[in-house]
Amino acid sequence: MTKADLINKISEKAGITRVKAEIVVNTVFDSMIESLMKDDRIEIRGFGSFVNRKYDAYKGRNPRTGEVINVDEKKLPFFKVGKELKEDVNGEA
Repeated sequence: MTKADLINKISEKAGITRVKAEIVVNTVFDSMIESLMKDDRIEIRGFGSFVNRKYDAYKGRNPRTGEVINVDEKKLPFFKVGKELKEDVNGEA
C-alpha cells in the first residue's frame, strides 16, 4: 500500500475529501517523525511500536578499494510489531 492508496482509503471510509484525508495522513506522519527526532517512543496498541536504536561508531572497509573508513554513530528508527498484528498476519485466532 502506498501513501496515495492510504489517503484514498481514508477518504472513502471517512466520507471526506481526498484533500482532507491527505492532511490527516501528513499530520500523523509528521507527528511521528517529530517524536522520533526527539527520541520519543511511539506505541500504537494492537499495531506496534517505533523506537530509535543507537549504533556506535565503528571502522568499516570500502569493499571496492579495501580502504578503512570511519563510520559515524547513528540512530535508526526500528519497528517492533505488536502481538495482535502478528497474530492477524499469521492467521492465528
